[in-house]
Amino acid sequence: MKILIANRGEIARRINATAQRLGHQTVAVYAEPDRDAPFTREATEAVLLGPASLAESYLSVERILAVANETNADAIHPGYGFLSENPGFAEAVTAAGLIWVGPSPHAIRVMGSKIEARQLADQAGVPTIPGYSDSQQPDDLAAAAQQLGYPVLIKAAAGGGGKGIRIAAEPQAFSAALSEAVSEAERSFADGRVIVERFITRPRHIEVQVVGDKHGHVLDLGTRECSVQRRYQKLLEEAPAPNLSPNVDRELRAAAVRLAESIGYDSTGTVEFVVDANDESFFFLEMNTRLQVEHPVTEEITGFDLVELQLLVAEGRPLTITQADVAFQGHAIEARINAEDPATGFTPQTGTVTGLRVPSARWDAAITDGSTITPHYDPMIAKLIVHGPTRTEATAALRTALDELLIGGVVTNTGFHRWLIDHPNFVAAEITTRFLDETSLPDDYGTFEAAGLAAEVSTAIGAGPWGGTDRRFTPHRPSRTVMLVDQHGVGHELPDPSHPKPPANFSVRGSDITVNYRGQSFTFTRLSRSQQWAPDVTSGRGEANAVTAPFPAVIAEVPVVPGQIVSGDEPIVVIEAMKMLHTLTAGGNGTVDEVRVTVGDQVESGQTLVTFRKETNA
Repeated sequence: MKILIANRGEIARRINATAQRLGHQTVAVYAEPDRDAPFTREATEAVLLGPASLAESYLSVERILAVANETNADAIHPGYGFLSENPGFAEAVTAAGLIWVGPSPHAIRVMGSKIEARQLADQAGVPTIPGYSDSQQPDDLAAAAQQLGYPVLIKAAAGGGGKGIRIAAEPQAFSAALSEAVSEAERSFADGRVIVERFITRPRHIEVQVVGDKHGHVLDLGTRECSVQRRYQKLLEEAPAPNLSPNVDRELRAAAVRLAESIGYDSTGTVEFVVDANDESFFFLEMNTRLQVEHPVTEEITGFDLVELQLLVAEGRPLTITQADVAFQGHAIEARINAEDPATGFTPQTGTVTGLRVPSARWDAAITDGSTITPHYDPMIAKLIVHGPTRTEATAALRTALDELLIGGVVTNTGFHRWLIDHPNFVAAEITTRFLDETSLPDDYGTFEAAGLAAEVSTAIGAGPWGGTDRRFTPHRPSRTVMLVDQHGVGHELPDPSHPKPPANFSVRGSDITVNYRGQSFTFTRLSRSQQWAPDVTSGRGEANAVTAPFPAVIAEVPVVPGQIVSGDEPIVVIEAMKMLHTLTAGGNGTVDEVRVTVGDQVESGQTLVTFRKETNA
């Protein structure tokens, strides 16, 4: 069988690996920025879809089906995200005579609407959070919120990924929260309908992996804990979910199977629940009708390859395993490695990966050494997965793996993960989805300490313009200081160690030195004696009286025009970086002078986007 993988990055590589292991041929499709990505090289063949624009590439049903026809593909696997939960795409695939590697379009459609999914959950005897969606009139929704009692959660009825969700803590905040949720839902899913629900103050996000075939069999493959989240985006997952009483564990799994059976579910999927940490009461949240990002932790504790099960079921074959065959061994944890800087509010990062060194753990990655990270797609560049006999041992394995990992050239969130797994709440398995909102995060993950390690490396091996880069420990003429510049353009002038002791984990590429300090990789450039360093006063600031890009991004919307009078909190530009929308405001009252960008432009950090007339800017 020849399988077209309608996705990119690490999930495309993951699907490709299983498909080829089973003897299938594979077709990779890619957008122009991914031309040289690892997933395009590993497939049997690769075909260009179009430019970076999602509408012209990974979201173009017409183009994907055309490539399937051109390459004589037999099946299409959508991965996750993009078109994976689009019932119209699933129908188009089957109408074209191809095998759809996923659940029936009916299952995708009914679970894709949170309103209809809630109704089906109620019918299946699965508890749902008290909520309201009968009317979409603001006054009716506000009255429902008052009746439910504050705080309330307002969430989009369609889509997922944390988009279109807001919390209103009191009646005075409801109108603004509703407006923001509806606006984001319309922009993200072309569907502005919302549900107002009672907000669980200490929520845990627990999910159950299910798999069904086309012969009426549905199994559960256990629970996962996904409560470490930021902006409703998961950062770390583990299986099985810890600190669940045996009764609640059984009830959650049984409820997930009942719901899947009620819609004739016939693929891998995930039923997600909110569990109240106060009393372990649980409520249906949603069902993801696709493979999940966190599926590897389930694979690690069950021994099953979920992609293999998907392919088997898609071909119409019955499951060869029963619920009695499902046994759980040990504990697994997955850390999502994102190209973002946790020290600056998790801002997206771009760059070229250098000196990549991977630990002896499962590494599902989109990148290899030399890969370029662009602002066009999701910030997740890899997943680090560990397994151990117990949760304590799995955590220790993740700590070791993070300390061994080296990713040069791009700032990532690995130091955050290293900090997280030592936090008392994580150690005690007492994390809720509010944890990161209620906890003070480090504002630095050891830049100065890492600079000291880089100085020791530089002195010991003569790195950069002072010596060779072959990593031999050779003597060279000592100097009084070492001048290093970090990835943010900040200079570090440190004493030249008289007896350097380089860290165990480092990499040298030309004048660049990458070191690992407590799980975080730092890259420094050593300046030569002839080079002068001065602070980059314009980086991230642009010119005065202007709105500038805080990081590399793509312009999504420009709602202002020259001559328009704006207020301080008025949106000026909406930018998109790694699938997240960020609204930039004026920051003061004034009159727009010049708009320097248009929708679709790619901009760099610090680039001026809109200027204001100085004589009227307040």
